[in-house]
Amino acid sequence: MTEVARRRGTQIVWALPLAVYALSRLLQLAFVWWMADNGEVRSRLLAWDGGHFVRLAEEGYPAGYSYTTEGALTGNGLAFFPGYPMLVRIVHLVTGLEVGTAAITVAWIAGAFAAILVCALGTRLYDQRVGLALTALFCTQPMSMALSMAYSEALFVAMVAGMLLFAHRGDWLLAGLFGLGAALSRPTGAAAAIGLAVAAGMAVHRSRRAAREQDSDEPVIEETRRRSSRFKADAPTVRDAPAWQPITAAAVALAGVPGYLLWVGLRVGDLGAWFDIQTAGWGTTFDYGKSTFEFVRNALRTGDGWIQVSIAWMVIGVVVLAAIAVAQRVWPPLLVYGLIALVLVLGQGGYYHSKPRLLVPVLLILVPPAVALGRAKPRTAALVLSGCAAFGLWYGSYLITVWHYAI
Repeated sequence: MTEVARRRGTQIVWALPLAVYALSRLLQLAFVWWMADNGEVRSRLLAWDGGHFVRLAEEGYPAGYSYTTEGALTGNGLAFFPGYPMLVRIVHLVTGLEVGTAAITVAWIAGAFAAILVCALGTRLYDQRVGLALTALFCTQPMSMALSMAYSEALFVAMVAGMLLFAHRGDWLLAGLFGLGAALSRPTGAAAAIGLAVAAGMAVHRSRRAAREQDSDEPVIEETRRRSSRFKADAPTVRDAPAWQPITAAAVALAGVPGYLLWVGLRVGDLGAWFDIQTAGWGTTFDYGKSTFEFVRNALRTGDGWIQVSIAWMVIGVVVLAAIAVAQRVWPPLLVYGLIALVLVLGQGGYYHSKPRLLVPVLLILVPPAVALGRAKPRTAALVLSGCAAFGLWYGSYLITVWHYAI
């Protein structure tokens, strides 16, 4: 590789996704300042669940259930996984920043890493143009506002993208650590861990097949196989490793979500405590998509607000995009993670206006348009991405300033 090519590769991996992320955040904050009452931005970035994260960083987890003055069970901090508030607390203690400021700072830094890792993942699975398109779509999707708020989405995406990237490279120690980080950041980390388990299974199968072919004097011609693949996602990881490494990485990641749920259960004295707290506070009982289906049907038939109708069309759109991703044979670990994460979002009840935010980490639905934009002419791709950015950044700003309900 020449020095020029090496510098260009470094620019793609680091500088360009950081520039995309920084520009999207500046435009997003400008929209919020323009639309918020008296130009108040900080309070908007700390709204709703941000308050829970700040209290967790300040006070730690409650010892048990919480109740209203009428004696009804209500939600509390135990519903939130520890990865993000733990980092906020560390930054607060190390830097002396006020806890709310530390929460915003952690989210912004995590978002920057997420943009870099998403770009690196898209570049590795496809090519540089697709990687940049994927990053731009990720940074400007309708509720990318969450990347600027005191929420855990930015950290979670950084962990998931890093996990998938290192798994594809065969760096199983890092893949396992990032997978565990994802599992301790959000409950959707269970979907990420299953995706990593699929990657581990593929690696073990590939290793055993290679061993059999070597014993039979029929080695795999990797270069021929790679050239015949439709996408780079079909190519094997670069580094071979003993079977115990991918298996251990998957096991570590898979332990994360059950481990936290068990800890909450033991702390409260009821093994089902996390689910009870989540349902009482946010109404997010899994009902296999019944609530989502009824919401979409009612919104399109009798919806009386454009937010309601727009979210219904988003739900339809992401289902179509997921089907296209399946047809395009996206790399199986990313496909499995994305499909399970999408099912978890659409399969649960709860506030419909939270759906756009909950869809932010579902990277799979961004892959088909990113591939299309990566194959399009540069001018066409730029125009489409500019239009998507203008709508997406405005939409998220509207939901946290003008819209009166939690996102």
